[in-house]
Amino acid sequence: MKNAVLMIPRFFVKHRNVIVEIICYLFILLFVYAAATKLADFQNFRIQLAKSPMLTEIAGFTSVIVPSLELIIALFLTIPRFRIVAMYASFCLMVMFTAYIYIIITYSPHIPCSCGGILENMGWSEHFYFNIAFVLLALLGILLLSGKGSSYNTEKAIHKFSLSHK
Repeated sequence: MKNAVLMIPRFFVKHRNVIVEIICYLFILLFVYAAATKLADFQNFRIQLAKSPMLTEIAGFTSVIVPSLELIIALFLTIPRFRIVAMYASFCLMVMFTAYIYIIITYSPHIPCSCGGILENMGWSEHFYFNIAFVLLALLGILLLSGKGSSYNTEKAIHKFSLSHK
């Protein structure tokens, strides 16, 4: 049993680059798809956000910033030197989406749906667990990108990112 437990981390270390690529591609697919469905039916997306008890006041801003962030993060995931920054951004965005869903499910009498496409067909519980799975994928991606022996240097990447935006 002890060997089986030790093999899992070895597997991740041995296949680190392939796993990171898969995680990045999954996030790119998720974010581009989500942004495209929101933008394709932008008016409905904005109306649904305005119905949310938490987002009513900032629905206009949120309806523009969310798909924009999704597309920017997806783009950054394709650029190796920005990948770690994008993975942190993916993690943060998914945590915010998951927290929003939890708060809406727990405290809101009315649950508006602002998702589009396939995600619209999910129930709120399924959507919550789907998001948790992506939070965990982002966390795994961060650990693999910043772990010992990684070809990525987190501090260097963040420093490069901050210099390029001055």
